[in-house]
Amino acid sequence: MYNLAFVFPGQGSQSLGMLSDLAVSYDEVKHIFERASDALGKDLWSIVAQGPEAELNQTQNTQPAMLAAGVAVWEVWCKRSTIRPDWMAGHSLGEYTALVCSGAMSFEDGIKLVAIRGQLMQEAVPAGVGAMAAILGLEDHQVVNICNQVAEDEVVSAVNFNAPGQVVIAGNLAAVERAMHAAKDAGAKRAVLLPVSVPSHCALMQSAAEKLDKYLQNTVIDVPKTTLIHNVDVASHSAPEVIRNALKEQLYKPVRWVDTIRFMHDQGVTRFVECGPGKVLIGLNKRIDKDSEHFSIYDPETLNKVLEQFDD
Repeated sequence: MYNLAFVFPGQGSQSLGMLSDLAVSYDEVKHIFERASDALGKDLWSIVAQGPEAELNQTQNTQPAMLAAGVAVWEVWCKRSTIRPDWMAGHSLGEYTALVCSGAMSFEDGIKLVAIRGQLMQEAVPAGVGAMAAILGLEDHQVVNICNQVAEDEVVSAVNFNAPGQVVIAGNLAAVERAMHAAKDAGAKRAVLLPVSVPSHCALMQSAAEKLDKYLQNTVIDVPKTTLIHNVDVASHSAPEVIRNALKEQLYKPVRWVDTIRFMHDQGVTRFVECGPGKVLIGLNKRIDKDSEHFSIYDPETLNKVLEQFDD
């Protein structure tokens, strides 16, 4: 036991050219993206490597690109090290990456599923109708109360509990803007609209979740080989139907990331590794759990650093 958790990032961590350095050193990266491209019928690596950026940022492309990137980093890790994590979790979309890496879902099924997930999310709310915003500097309960107070006959709710003092809200654009103003009046340090077209994890995604459920029912899901903590209930599950339901509910219920990291820490985890592009999760995790060691792997340098740290 290494008291080790691997966590996988979601949307917002993508960038043009991500994993390009790792791909030079490890064939696994290109191989994973070739499998993803075959599953989707389009050249996913070309979109990641060359763009245009607007195409990468379309959620039906972002989601499979981030899943493929996380799995590619995992495959490289498995080639270089015999150490395996005791726990896994993923932030929003990253939960699908964790399911693939834990052996609960095939890579091809995961890629197709998240592409459909992105498409259904985009179709559920027309462009300009929904919004998301980050609220910084308030307690969680303050943000929840503000959303309840200003919702009126629209949707706005706290949807990502990312770190202490950092909560993301989502819903109808006008309601999100009302909540932003109220948050500033309540003493928030910042209230910032996020550059996204889809208001994830709120009630506006319920119709998308119902449609996604039909695809989930036709997806083979096995018992994860690594204990995997789900966003919705901060619990691990082995029954396929319960995992399917957790993925369905995840679309319109909050991501409880703070609770997820704290739960794993309470179970004895002392090392967290962010497996995939960017450094979003390591930043959040350091704020949530100041007692543990935190790492990220996204290029040869960060990979070697983690390998050296774990060479004990």
